[in-house]
This record gives sequence, C-alpha cells and structure tokens, in this order.
Amino acid sequence: MRGDLKNGIFAADGLFWRRLAHTGASRGPEWLRRYSPPLFGLAFAAAMPSARKTIAANLHRIRGEGSAVRDAIDIARTFTSYASCLAEALAGEAGPPAGAVIHGERQVLAALDEGRGAIFATAHTGGWDIAGPLLTRDHGHPIVLVMERERDAAARQIQDGARSQHGVRIVHVGGDELEALPLLRQLRSGGIVALQIDRVPSQARSVDVTMFGRPAAIPEGPLRLAQLSGAPILPIFAARTSYRRYVIRAFEPIRLARRAPREEVAKAAQRLADGMSAFLVAHPTQWFHFHE
Repeated sequence: MRGDLKNGIFAADGLFWRRLAHTGASRGPEWLRRYSPPLFGLAFAAAMPSARKTIAANLHRIRGEGSAVRDAIDIARTFTSYASCLAEALAGEAGPPAGAVIHGERQVLAALDEGRGAIFATAHTGGWDIAGPLLTRDHGHPIVLVMERERDAAARQIQDGARSQHGVRIVHVGGDELEALPLLRQLRSGGIVALQIDRVPSQARSVDVTMFGRPAAIPEGPLRLAQLSGAPILPIFAARTSYRRYVIRAFEPIRLARRAPREEVAKAAQRLADGMSAFLVAHPTQWFHFHE
C-alpha cells in the first residue's frame, strides 16, 4: 500500500495507525473491536487508489472479469477483512481465536511427528499468522515466523509484540530468507518455520510457476530450506469468516531430497502455487496483496 498516503508515522504502514489499531484492539470494548475496523478499512480503501487498482487486478486474475458493482463490493470486502484481521492480530492478550478450524490438521500433526519440524508455506491472507499459534497452544509446537523487515521499525515492534504473546518468535530477514541461521535449528528441534510465498522479497531468488494461467514466481527460500533440513513443506492458508473466526486449509506435505534435481524442485514449487491458487479461488477477497 505504498505511495497513496504520506510517508512517516502517518503512512498507512506507519507508527500512528499501527499504534491506534493496537490501542483499540487491546484496550477498547468489544463493540469497538468488532465494528470499528471495517470502517477504517473502507477509509483506507477510499484513500488508496493504487491499492484499489491492484486489488481489482488480483480479483480479475482469480475469478475473472466482473461488473463494476461486483468489483467495488469485493474490493471493499478485501479492505474491511484486512482491517479486521489486523485488529484481531493486535489484540495480543486475547490469544489465538477460539473459533478457528484447521482442515487437514491430522496430516499437519503427522508431518510434525516425523521429528524434522515443518515448513509452513503460507500467504498474505486473512489471519495467515494464526495457524502456528493454534498449534503451539494446542500441541506444543514452537513456531518462528519469517518476515521481511517492515519500513517502520517502531510499527513493526508493535506487531511483533502482539504475536509474541501467542508464543510466536519473529525472525526478520532482508533479501534472503535463509540468511537467518536460527531457522535450521528451529526445524531440527521439531519446531515450525512459517514463510510467505505470495511475494518475492527484494534480492531474493525465485522459482517460476504458473498461477491462474499466467506466469508467476514464488520465493526459492522455502524449497531450499526443505532441502537443507529434510523438513516437509506444508502449504497452509487461512481466511477470516467472521469476528474472531477463521478457517485454515492445509494441503498435502511436499518433500524434497537434499540433492533433488532442478525439475523436482520446479514441480514442488508448482504444487505450492497450485495450493495457493486453489485457496484464493475459494476466498478471493482474503488476499491482502496490495502492491506489486
């Protein structure tokens, strides 16, 4: 969402708005937490024409061209869902939402029982960071979220603090997801490493895939990490369905040998892209990909 609002603490991803959201989500009454985020989402949508344009392009990729009315409704739903997810993520003391269902949880736990940990390949969708905390709470598997550094360090600290209350540790990286050595140690101890695959960080390597009939790319990092660690990759995505309620879909594990040939790595990358595509088709207004 760059370029629509001014820079500094009043930027869309700046300290002012993040602090305001955190205060309302963590200290405000329930009616405020429930009903105010969609209003902020609509306000940001009105103020961000380039982000609206990007969301419209994403919707057309996922579900095809739509009428102006349908596009307007779905764009509004995307922004309001994003604002609600952000508010619920910042309500740290409330803990992970109780109303979350993981479809495919059994295969996730079976993969973790192998003792090599697991790599969660996820995306910027509704509540993408809640699956790990739920497993940490219910089954005792520690999780590390790997994220590219945000522009505003102070705003980032607010978000990271809320996540840490759920028992989640954050590792911030620059251009290469594997520059952080703790990831291998996390997996070798049987833990979870979660990375997002719908954006390729600057200066990071990528693998070409096809999504919605068009060329696309996903980061190479999760695939390389799987090869180095022997841990399975689990495509896992979340969508917000209502107030503090989410649905999580886990796909079949993907495994790569340390010296897997390039064509096998390419097939694994395409399986990741296919899983993400299938999820987005089912939940098109839950993809918070606001800038190219």
